[in-house]
Amino acid sequence: MTKNKKLYIKTWGCQMNVYDSNRMVDILSSLGYKPSDTPEDADMMILNTCHIREKATDKVFSELGRLKPHKEAKEAKGEKMLIAVAGCVAQAEGDFILERAPYVDLVFGPQTYHELPEMVLKANGDDRVVNTEFPEVSKFDFLPEEHTIEGASAYLSIQEGCDKFCTFCVVPYTRGAEYSRTAQEVVDEAKRLVDQGALEIILLGQNVNAYHGTGPDGKTWGLADLCYAINEIDGLERIRYSTSHPRDMDDALIEAHALPKMMPFLHLPVQSGSDRILKAMNRKHKADLYRDIIAKLRKARPDIAFSSDFIIGFPGETEEDFEQTLQLAKDVGYASCYSFKYSARPGTPAANLQAALVSDQIASERLSRFQAVINESQAAFNKSCEGLVMPILFDRKGKKPGQLSGRSPYFQSVYVEGNERLIGSIQNVKITNGFDNSLTGQLELLDGVVNG
Repeated sequence: MTKNKKLYIKTWGCQMNVYDSNRMVDILSSLGYKPSDTPEDADMMILNTCHIREKATDKVFSELGRLKPHKEAKEAKGEKMLIAVAGCVAQAEGDFILERAPYVDLVFGPQTYHELPEMVLKANGDDRVVNTEFPEVSKFDFLPEEHTIEGASAYLSIQEGCDKFCTFCVVPYTRGAEYSRTAQEVVDEAKRLVDQGALEIILLGQNVNAYHGTGPDGKTWGLADLCYAINEIDGLERIRYSTSHPRDMDDALIEAHALPKMMPFLHLPVQSGSDRILKAMNRKHKADLYRDIIAKLRKARPDIAFSSDFIIGFPGETEEDFEQTLQLAKDVGYASCYSFKYSARPGTPAANLQAALVSDQIASERLSRFQAVINESQAAFNKSCEGLVMPILFDRKGKKPGQLSGRSPYFQSVYVEGNERLIGSIQNVKITNGFDNSLTGQLELLDGVVNG
C-alpha cells in the first residue's frame, strides 16, 4: 500500500461538491493519501469543478495551467504527480479535457468517484483515465463509513440529480436523474457524524425536497419523514437542508419546520417573479404559488427567514417582467439572496434563445437595481437582530486576534471575542451590532461569568 502521499483538492461550486471532495479524501485514504493545503508538494491534485456559471470550463483550464509547472517540477526529480479533473465540468467535457491538457491523468464525473482507487492505480500505471458514466449502481453503496468532517457542522448528501429540466440549467445533464438514498442509510450516516462531533447536519441534494427514499418500514419517505427521524438523534442540535424547489415543498415538509432542531432559515430559489419568465424557464409554478408557500412556512414557523436565487436578464425578460421580480423580492423581504446575470450554458434549451437575449448593458443595470433592493433588505434584517440573544455555532477563528467566528440560526456570520476552545460548540451570544453582511456580539453571562 502507498504510504505518506499528499492530496490537494480544490473545490468550486455548491455544497454538494464540498461533500464530494470530503468523500474523495475518505476514499483515497485507503491508498495512503493525506490532505495537503498546497499543490506544490502534492502527489495528487484534484480539481472538483462546477459547470453552473459562465466560463466555468475556461476557469478550469486556467487553473490546470497553474498546476502544470508543479507536475513538471516533480517529474524533473523523477517523482510522480497525478492531476485529476472531477465534478460537473469533467462530466460535460470528458475527453476534450485530455485533448486540451494532455498532462491531465484522470477525468471523472460526480457519479463515479467511488471508483477512485481503481482509477488511481491505472493512472499510476501510465494509463490516462476518463470515467464519465452514469453507473446503474449507486456510488453511495461503495463509500466508506469513515467520514471526513471539518468542525461541528457536517454535510450529508441524501439525494442527487434532477428531473426538472429548467431551460437554463446543466444539472440534469451533469448529475443525471434524481436518485434518493434509503432513509436508513441517511439516518445511520447522520448518527456517525454526530458521534464524530457534528452538532449541525446540512442535508444536501440538487432537489433535496424531491427526496423519496425507501424507509425502514418499506414505505416511501419524503424529506419531512427524514427530518422527523433525524430530529430524534441524541447530541444533534441543528438540522438544515439545501437546495429546494418550490414544486416539491409539500405541506408535510412545511409543518416539519416546527421541529425544535430545524433551523428557522430556508434557501428556496425562485429565479424570477414573472410568470411569463418562469414559464420560459420551465419552472412549472407561478409566482403566487411561491408567495403562498412563503406564507405557509411563516405560519408553521413564525421566526423563519428566507434566502433565494434570482437570474436577471433571462432571454425575453422585459422591464415589466423585471419589475415583477423586484416586487416579489420586496414582498418576501429576504434575509439574503444570490443574484446573477443570465449566462447561457451550452447544451441547455435557453442557450438557443439568441434572438431574445437581453443586452448586457440592460441586464447589468437591472442586476444593480435588484441587488440594491436585496442589500437593503439584508441590512434591515441584520439590524433587526440587535439586542437578541442567539445560539451561535462557532466553527473557526475570526479575522482579528482573540476573535471567534460562528453561524447564527439564520446562517449569518457572527463575530465575538472569546477563547478558541469554544470552537466546535454552541454558545449564547447577545447581538450588539447588525452590519450589512455580518453580526457582532458578546458571549452571554452565566451567573455573572462570561460563558467561555
